[in-house]
Amino acid sequence: MNAQLKPTPLATNDPNKHALAGRPMSGADIVVQVLADEGVEVVFGYSGGAILPVYDAVFRFNHAHKVGEREPLPLIVPANEQGAGFMAQGYARASGKVGVAIVTSGPGATNTVTPVRDAMADSIPLVVICGQVPTAAIGSDGFQEAPISNIMAACTKHVFLVTDASKLEATLRSAFEIARTGRPGPVVVDIPKDVQNTQLVFDGASRLPLPGYRARLRAIEDARLDDAACKTFFDALAQARRPLIYAGGGVIAGEAAVALRAFADGFGIPVVTTLMGIGAADTTQVLSLHMLGMHGTAFANYATEDCDFLIATGSRFDDRVAGVPAKFAAGARFLAHLDVDPAEIDKVKRVDWHHLGNLSRALERLRAYGQTAGFDPLGKGSYRDWHAHIVDLKKTYAMNYARDAAQIQPYAVIEEINKHTQGRAVIATGVGQHQMWAAQYFDFREPRLWLTSGSMGTMGFGLPAAIGAAFARRDLVVIDIDGDASIRMNLGELETVTTYNLPVKIVVLNNYGDGMVRQWQKLFFKGRFSASDKSLHKKDFVTTILSMCRA
Repeated sequence: MNAQLKPTPLATNDPNKHALAGRPMSGADIVVQVLADEGVEVVFGYSGGAILPVYDAVFRFNHAHKVGEREPLPLIVPANEQGAGFMAQGYARASGKVGVAIVTSGPGATNTVTPVRDAMADSIPLVVICGQVPTAAIGSDGFQEAPISNIMAACTKHVFLVTDASKLEATLRSAFEIARTGRPGPVVVDIPKDVQNTQLVFDGASRLPLPGYRARLRAIEDARLDDAACKTFFDALAQARRPLIYAGGGVIAGEAAVALRAFADGFGIPVVTTLMGIGAADTTQVLSLHMLGMHGTAFANYATEDCDFLIATGSRFDDRVAGVPAKFAAGARFLAHLDVDPAEIDKVKRVDWHHLGNLSRALERLRAYGQTAGFDPLGKGSYRDWHAHIVDLKKTYAMNYARDAAQIQPYAVIEEINKHTQGRAVIATGVGQHQMWAAQYFDFREPRLWLTSGSMGTMGFGLPAAIGAAFARRDLVVIDIDGDASIRMNLGELETVTTYNLPVKIVVLNNYGDGMVRQWQKLFFKGRFSASDKSLHKKDFVTTILSMCRA
C-alpha cells in the first residue's frame, strides 16, 4: 500500500512539542530520529547502495550523540540480511520491544522475506526498513530493484511504499504503532533513495490517520467483562471438577503472564502451554503441565483429554495442538476463549464463551469477580481429585530416556544445562528434534526466555535469534541449542558473535542430519532417508567455531 494518507501534525502551540520540531532534515535523518524517538536501542542490518543515506545518517547520529564508547543506536552487521531479520526477532522476543532491521533494495530486501513471514506467523513486532530504487525508476527493472510492497504484502501485518517524501515521518511512526499494538506483527517500510535524500522539515509527532485500525484497537482496548459475562463464566466453572488452562503465545505477547499465574494459582487450575506459550506458567510448579500437542508431554495431552472445562487464553487451536479439532479436549463440556484477535474465535473449534480484549485485564477481572463472589474451589476441595490426578499423570508419564545408554543422550545434555540455568537463562533454538528436546527438558520460570520459530519452523533461526537476545538481555545467560543441520543455515553468524564479542553460548546436538525429517521418513516412508542423511557431510563444529574465534 502506498503511504498516500495525509499525516496529522502536532499543533504548534502544544507545550509538549518535540525539541527538534521545525528543524530542516533529510529524509534519512528523519528515519534515524524517529528510531531514536521510538526508543530503539539497537539496529540490525546490512548496507547497500539504495539504503546508504540512512546508514550514513546512523553513523552521523551516533557520532554526534556518543557518550564515551557507547553509541546510542549501535548498528549490528550480520553475515546476511536473513540473519539481521532473525536478530531483530530475537531482540523483540526477549525484550517485548519492536525489533528493527535496515536493509538495502532488491536481494537485501528479499533476503528478509523469511524472517518477516516468521515474525508474522508468531506475532512478533518488527519494523523492517528497506531501501528502494529512486521513485522515478520504480518499475523499470533497475539495478537491485524488487517489488517489495508486492512481495511482502502477504507476509506482513502491513507494508508501506513511501513515494511522497512529506509522508515519510508520519509513515515511520505509524509503522511502529502498527507493529506493537493489537496482535503484534512485522511492518515493512520501503523507502526510495530519492525520498531518503529529500530535504524536509521535522515535525516530531505526525502519524497517519488510520481511522479504521485505531477504531478496532480502541474497541479491543476498551472492552470490559461485565458482571453478566463473568457470572456465565463462573456458573460454568462452578460445575467443573477438572478445569484446565490452555495458554498460548498471546499470553507472552500481551504481557499477561503475571495475571495468568495469579488467576491459575488463585483458583488452583492447572496450565498447559503451546510451544509459543512456554514461560507463561512457571514450569517448575506442580500444576504446570508444560507443553501439549504433537511434541508435547504425554501428561499434558492426557490432562487435556481428561479436562471438563478448557480455558483457552491467547491460543489458537493450531494443527500441532488440535490436529483433529473434533477430538481435541473432547471431554470438555465447556470451552472458554480469551483473545485479542476476533479472527481466532471459532476459527478452528467452536467455543461456549469468549471475550475479546486485553488479556491481562480480563484475567484480573475474572479473578476479582470470582473472589468477590466467594468462588473458592481450593477451600472447598473441589479440585482435590483433579490435582491428585495431575500429580499421578506427571509421575506415570514423566519425560524420560535411556539413562544407562553407552552414548551421551541429547536429553541428558539439556538436563545437565538446566541444572545450572535453573529456568533463568534465555534459550534460543533452531528447528528440529533439538528444538523439541529443549522445549521438553528445559525449565522456564519467566516469559520471554524461550525463543524459537514456532509456526514457520524456520531452520537457521537459533543462532541469529540468540545474538539479538544478547543485546536485549545483557543480564542473563543466552544459549543457542542448535542442531547440526539447522545451524548450517546461518553458520556465517558465528562471525557476528566474535565480531561483537558476544557472550552467546552455543550447544550443537549433532545427529548428522535432518533429525525430525529423518524421523518422519522412518515412520511414514519405510526408512528411505532421501536428502536428510548428512553423514557424508560431517563437519567438526568445535574446530570451525574455534577457528572463527581466532580469526
